[in-house]
Amino acid sequence: MAQALRFECQAGCTACCRQQGFVYLSEPDLRRIAEFLGVTPAAFEKQYVYRTRKRLRLRVPRASQCYFLGEAGCAIHPVKPAQCRIFPFWPELLESRREWRKTARYCPGMNQGPLVHIEVAREQAREMREAYPEMY
Repeated sequence: MAQALRFECQAGCTACCRQQGFVYLSEPDLRRIAEFLGVTPAAFEKQYVYRTRKRLRLRVPRASQCYFLGEAGCAIHPVKPAQCRIFPFWPELLESRREWRKTARYCPGMNQGPLVHIEVAREQAREMREAYPEMY
C-alpha cells in the first residue's frame, strides 16, 4: 500500500453527494444535526431518518440523493455525518487500490492536492469504523 495519498476536496464539487447509496448516521451525528437545524433529535429523526435495529440512515428523497444537498452545496456542511466528513478515507477505499481508483473516476479531488500521510488517512478510517461499527 502507498505511504501517502493525494486528496483535496475541490471547491463547489458535490460529486460524492450525488452517488447512489445511503448516508448512515451515528447517534452523535443525529443529535449534532438536529441541534444545528434547531429541532429535537426526535423531530429530526421522524422527518429525515430511517432506523433499523442496527443502523440509522438518512431517508432518500424522490427528487435527489439527499434532502440537504442543494444548489449551494450541503446545507448541513458544518455538522455533516462522519461518513461524509471522512470521505474518501473510508476503510474499503484505503484497503483496495482498485476501489480507490474506481472512486477517483467520479471524485476530482482524489489524487490531487497535497500528500496525506497514510497513517492520517488510516486514523480517519478508524474513526469511520468506530462511528459505524455495524458496517465493519
